[in-house]
Amino acid sequence: MLHLEIVTPEKKVLSEKVSDVYLPAAEGEIGVLDLHAALVTALAPGELRYQKDGASHELAIGSGFAEVSDDKITILTDMALGEAEIDEATAQAAVERAEEALKGLDHSKDLEELAHLQGVIAQNLAKINLKRKRRV
Repeated sequence: MLHLEIVTPEKKVLSEKVSDVYLPAAEGEIGVLDLHAALVTALAPGELRYQKDGASHELAIGSGFAEVSDDKITILTDMALGEAEIDEATAQAAVERAEEALKGLDHSKDLEELAHLQGVIAQNLAKINLKRKRRV
């Protein structure tokens, strides 16, 4: 068993024993099972999945980092939401606002704003994808 801990700036979202975890790492999805080698990886906005007591659970997460050591996985992220916490219309509106703002941006000069808007889009798409997946 693995101890999964997910922490956002606002609160500790989760602290439970799980059998496996699948993370949206910056370089692609990675799976963590018992006895996994130690590692630290950057996380990209996307879906985090884990198994607990035979049931599958999903969260939409934002950017952050994951550390795997011994039998513990620690996730530090700026967002971690379950399907019930996501308002799809609000997330869709945020994507549309960010995409509109990108149109008026000088991509060669406003690099910080460009990165911010791309992050907003990625996080909200993670929310939308989880919400739509659960609806199907």
